[in-house]
Parts: sequence; C-alpha cells; structure tokens
Amino acid sequence: MDSLITAAARALAAGDPLGALRRVALRDDAPALALRGIAMAQLGDLARAKILLRRAAHAFGTREAVARARCVVAEAEVALASRDLGWPAHRLDAARTTLEAHGDWINAAHARHLEVRRLILIGRLDDAERGLAGLDPSRLPAASRTAHALVVAGIAVRRLRTKAARAALARAVRAAREAGIPALTAEVERALLVLRTPAARVIAGGRERLVLLDRVEALLASNTFVVDACRHAVRHDRRIVALTTRPVLFTLARALAEAFPGDVARDALVARVFGAHAADESHRARLRVEAGRLRRLLRAIADVRATRRGFALTPRRGRDVVVLAHPVEEAHGDVLAFLADGESWSSSALALALGTSHRTVQRAPDGRAAAGKLQWFGGGRGPRWITPPMPGFTTPLLLPAPLPLG
Repeated sequence: MDSLITAAARALAAGDPLGALRRVALRDDAPALALRGIAMAQLGDLARAKILLRRAAHAFGTREAVARARCVVAEAEVALASRDLGWPAHRLDAARTTLEAHGDWINAAHARHLEVRRLILIGRLDDAERGLAGLDPSRLPAASRTAHALVVAGIAVRRLRTKAARAALARAVRAAREAGIPALTAEVERALLVLRTPAARVIAGGRERLVLLDRVEALLASNTFVVDACRHAVRHDRRIVALTTRPVLFTLARALAEAFPGDVARDALVARVFGAHAADESHRARLRVEAGRLRRLLRAIADVRATRRGFALTPRRGRDVVVLAHPVEEAHGDVLAFLADGESWSSSALALALGTSHRTVQRAPDGRAAAGKLQWFGGGRGPRWITPPMPGFTTPLLLPAPLPLG
C-alpha cells in the first residue's frame, strides 16, 4: 500500500476526513475510492459515500475478499446512518464472516456493532444481546470500545436498566477520551443526555410531572398500578395486559386511571372513548359492552365497576394508580419520537422500526408537515422526513421494544 493511502487511512482513523481527502481526492484506484467513500460519509454526504464505496467494492475484484468485505461494512454503516433499515443485512453478515476468517478482528467487531445497532432500532433487543455475546471489547482499540459501550448502553436504555446504562456510558466516556476523536466524543455526549432529560410524564390525581428514566424504572418495579400510554398496556404486580390492538379499551382504561380514585361520568366516557359529541342510548349501550370487555381483561389485577353516574377503576392490590405518558403527547407521537434523533428517515424505515404498515406511516408525516412539525426532501415515492431534536426531552427511550416484566 503506498504512502498516500496509508496516510489517508490514518487520517480517517483519527477523525480527519478532510486530511484524508487531500491525499486521495483525485485518485480512482480501489483503495482510494474506498477511503474517499468513508471520508464523504464522515462529512455527511451519505449519497456520494454510498456510490464511492460500491465503486470501490467492484474495483477490488473477487480476489481481494477482505478489501471487498471492508467496503460492504462501510456501506452498511452509511445505510444505518441514512436510516436505510431495509438494506440487505445478509451482506453485512457475510462480510463479517469473511473478516473473521482472515483475522481482521477490528473490522469484524465493527460489523457486529452495526448489526446490533440496526436490531436495536427495530426493537429486536433479544437478538441484539445475542449478537454481542462472545465479543470481548478489551481486545479492541479505544474507538471500537466506545462503540461497544454505546451499543450496550442502548440496549440497557431500551430495557429500562438505568444502572447498567450508566455503567456502559461511563466506559464509553473513558474510551472516547482515549480515542481522542471529536465526533466520537460528541456521540457519547448525546447518549448521556438520555439519562439527564425527561423520559416520560406521570399523571396521577389530576396532576402530572416529568420524570427521568430511572424514575420510570422505579415506578414499573413498584406495586403501583400503571396504565402505560407509551406502550398501550396496563401493568400491575408484574403482570402486563397489552392493549396495543385494542385502542378503545386502552382509552377507556386511561380515562378511568386518570380519574382514580373517583369515577367518570358515562357521557364524558362516551365523548372521550368514541368521540361522540352527544351521547345517546346506543353509545351508552356500547360503553357498557366495552367496560365489560375491559373488566374481563383486567380481572386478575383490577375491577372496572359501574357507579351511579359512570364507571370507576379499582386495583386488586395497591393504592396508587398512575398513567405513564410521553413527555409531549400529540397525534403520531411515536413517529415524531423516532424523527427527533435528528436523522432523516424514509417512510419504509419508520414502518419497519414501528412494526406498522408503510401507508400508516406515510399518513402521519403528511399532516405533521402541513403543521410545520416536519421537513421533507426528495421526491417521487421515496421522500425522507426529518425534524429538529426537541430540546430538553429524551425521545426514543420507550420505543419500540416491549417494557420489561419487572
């Protein structure tokens, strides 16, 4: 490898993409194309980076398996950064296998971290944890140890394990300082905000307050009866009743929980649950049916009882009832939570991460863009959506994996 390629590679490893480009910007041989692609990715031109990396992989040819595999890993990282979650993951897996077979453990570990980061984004936390099993970060350089610690922290945050998240982020801080790469240090600082900014609202007794992630964890571990508006579930005494596919029942449960220990009038429930401006006998009959369905679903943890003027919720055990909600609640809040990471998302990537249909996600940004909440760019069938991060709030914490059992 010639001296310019070596110097450019060292510049990239140190987080200096402009220094790398000064050495290889005018070259079109395979190593230079690969380095140019990585440099453009670090500078944020992801579309150009993808083209250069594909040209580099083609230029290396079939005999240079390791170099081709490294290009595939770099392209996978570009796809992840651009939230192209539909990028063929089997290519990254094959590249990692090739790198491991040839003893390139550092790039193989990087490929593993990319696989796990994608799994975290789409909520497959069990698979993400299995992907990290057997990977010893002590063998890796400081930058790779930072990436490993950030991945571990990401899983812990989604699992609502704040102690483990703090420990992992502390390791990330130490490794990032050792690496001395400004972009990496900035990424660690952004991750630290997760534990320092409000993660949810707790609504109880007609009052609400913002809470940090560790308070959410403590609340779910307590004997409190929780109606979880982040996951559309009811939790109590280590039991979870999922109401994700039962929006009417969840709305009813939430209304009753917010009024605890009092009851809610029938007409008020009809207006909230069914959206009816004026309740008639058919609405009241339907309300009785839905209340009966909710009573059957919650019978192990609570009673939904009829009162003289409406309905009330009474837990089987425990005296506290709260509603756990997003810090800022509005229509399509889950979509906005993903977009608030500052990255540009396509509708298909959001659908994959949220586990919903492409068209459902498309309907959400359309309305928000009109209201000035979002910005979009690109045309045809593949526009990308972006929104500035919401200051002072942690947005992706409760998405999209199921909450722990206790």
